[in-house]
Amino acid sequence: MSVLYSSARTCLLVLCTVLIGAVAYPSASRAATAPAHGLWVWKSRVVLHAPQDAQSLRDFCHSEDINEIYLSVSEEANKFDEQALGHLIDVLHNAKIRVEALISSTTADAGGQSRIKLLERVRMILRFNQRHGADQFDGIHLDVEPQQRPKNKGEGNLRFLPGLVDTYHAVRALAEPRGLTVNADIQSKLLKGDAAQRRALLSSLPRVTLMLYELSSPDDGKSVEEKAEKLRESSQRMLGMAYQGLEDPNLAKLAVALRTPDYGKLLAQMLHTLDEANATNPHYLGWARHSYNDVLK
Repeated sequence: MSVLYSSARTCLLVLCTVLIGAVAYPSASRAATAPAHGLWVWKSRVVLHAPQDAQSLRDFCHSEDINEIYLSVSEEANKFDEQALGHLIDVLHNAKIRVEALISSTTADAGGQSRIKLLERVRMILRFNQRHGADQFDGIHLDVEPQQRPKNKGEGNLRFLPGLVDTYHAVRALAEPRGLTVNADIQSKLLKGDAAQRRALLSSLPRVTLMLYELSSPDDGKSVEEKAEKLRESSQRMLGMAYQGLEDPNLAKLAVALRTPDYGKLLAQMLHTLDEANATNPHYLGWARHSYNDVLK
């Protein structure tokens, strides 16, 4: 009888531990699964306070097969209407849509005060999550763009990579213990480095998003089939290049991002092409589209 009681008590303790963990870090139960279909949402205050803002965004996500959004958080995010933001997250979570806090910088890779400032914004998101129970962010989405600075421009110029990787590690160290995923936007030239450089990049985060822009344009005279074939070839080539010679099973998965100016009304079709072309690639995470603000216009 005592053995049965002890076994039952052990099972009960394990169950309670699991449930407490789920309450403490609810985002863990919404961890990203492939294929991810993402959407950037910039100027969040405009979206938050527009009529039927949350419902409109939710309905758009459903109509376009989107299962996660990257919601921009400005430096003044502490002044946000937290009730509206919590409501938005609640509406999206109920629709099974993940929400990542989108944070931008052009200088955080340089260290010093710039990185400190970025990390404080991450902490701000963590504090928001502590105050909002289930209505909290599921991840951090980084838009760190050292390539915007003149000295970092040019193919093969990866002098900023070590600092960028250090920034990614610092954000990950803050976010993951609190149950948040971390994703980062990257440009194609980062995948053209040597094996050591690509390993450093792809081992620094669990997810990265390649901005595969300017392959086509609405007025380039190419047929839909030609645009799709170019995208298919380019996405497969970039995925192959990224992981060439790398065998570590813990490397980041890669999503491919497209934007409205390159495809216009064909964007949804081209995103579907990405899934068709790369579904069997174990490194492929999914796609993302830039951005919801194009729709609002």
